[in-house]
Amino acid sequence: MPRSSRVVVVIGPTASGKSDLAVELCLRTGGEVVNTDSVQLYRGMDVGAAKVTPEERRGVPHHLLDVWDVTVEASVATFQTLARAAVTEVSAKGAVPVLTGGSSLYVRAVIDELDFPGTDPALRARWRRALEERGPEALHAELAAVDPAAAAQILPTNGRRIVRALEVSELTGQPFKATMPPFESIYPEVSMIGLDVPRDVLDERIVRRVDRMWDDGLVEEVRRLSADGLAGSPTASRALGYQQVLAFLAGECTEDEARAETVRGTRAFARRQERLFRKDPRIHWLRYDDPALVDDALQVVTSP
Repeated sequence: MPRSSRVVVVIGPTASGKSDLAVELCLRTGGEVVNTDSVQLYRGMDVGAAKVTPEERRGVPHHLLDVWDVTVEASVATFQTLARAAVTEVSAKGAVPVLTGGSSLYVRAVIDELDFPGTDPALRARWRRALEERGPEALHAELAAVDPAAAAQILPTNGRRIVRALEVSELTGQPFKATMPPFESIYPEVSMIGLDVPRDVLDERIVRRVDRMWDDGLVEEVRRLSADGLAGSPTASRALGYQQVLAFLAGECTEDEARAETVRGTRAFARRQERLFRKDPRIHWLRYDDPALVDDALQVVTSP
């Protein structure tokens, strides 16, 4: 079977309908989905991640779902290796890899020339302790002294990014690249489709999604995952919905407050997603509810 040279990307904010469109495109083109949603990489994080069910996959193979235990710290560099291997595997079969997910960084880690420095757990742990003891502003000032270019690009309140920049600076002796490279794909043919949803419609869809998460048993899911170490996870415990339910189970808020905070946080996240994706000139934006959505998307995918 000839190798496929095309890579398709379906992006959009949370609750925009990416998964459904990706599956439909796979059915029409003989494609396979490669997940680029960081939360869906975790085993057991199904309800809160709105992970596509076997029925919703409609027989389309999905790659990079349920890869990590909840205790694993997410690494974009590790994901990049896994995802590019999946793209190669799908293409080698003559199928079309259809990437879909809501993280601009994870999508670009697959298709663009992004290099990620290594990490040192002991070094990172030391900087994290410093963050807890001294606060992000103090560490930002330290970063400004050793890597002023990185400090200028990172907010003084963004402790996680400050820690990473200081770790890279000490580990490599090189500046931390806080800015992203140009939008230039490593693959010869990339078709990118974005789902455009008006903000008021998206806000309402997010409310319905959170309601459905609660109805489908998010609280019970978090209870089960807590037994597997979710609360102590450096990454999975911070995922939207999971963080809020963990706070409720710890007695830090009521269940209604956790639910409302999940809605608020998801809306804010959707706005950040859209801002980042709108910067990419390669994306063809299509109206989410257009009756011709699938046909228009197919035209984008098949255009030379």
